[in-house]
Amino acid sequence: SGKSIEILKVAHNYEEQGKPVVIMTSALDTRDGFGIVSSRIGMRREAVPITDEMDIFNYIDALDDRPYCVLIDECQFLSKKNVYDLARVVDELQVPVMAFGLKNDFQNELFEGSKYLLLLADKIDEIKTICQYCSKKAIMQLRMKDNRPIYEGEQIQIGGNETYIP
Repeated sequence: SGKSIEILKVAHNYEEQGKPVVIMTSALDTRDGFGIVSSRIGMRREAVPITDEMDIFNYIDALDDRPYCVLIDECQFLSKKNVYDLARVVDELQVPVMAFGLKNDFQNELFEGSKYLLLLADKIDEIKTICQYCSKKAIMQLRMKDNRPIYEGEQIQIGGNETYIP
């Protein structure tokens, strides 16, 4: 739906003005390499991988150059602690955070990271995409295996176009 390309676009816009950003992504998503944000059209950038245990607030606070913005990819995989760290980055360091990810999983359940981002976010924008089947706004992902829909399984299963369709 364009989440990763939006992160790369926002980063480019800041950096064109000489304003540094920090790009971060979940350490769980290693489809294109560890600590990589990549779009389906081939653009990619290195990113700081986030684990559940990482202290994001202290990481950002300790940087020599304060970023103008922190950009998070795959934010649905963040832990509650990660999200509260990001809220502190905004509130205490006055650095805006833009987090991109899915709201709900293939069973329409909220991801942990999404749940707490929805609770704490100052603003929420939705990137819309079209359902492959009904051509209306896609509201969730369909998990596939061998070209057949899957309705049960673990909440987190990393995959791309071969596994999920809008």
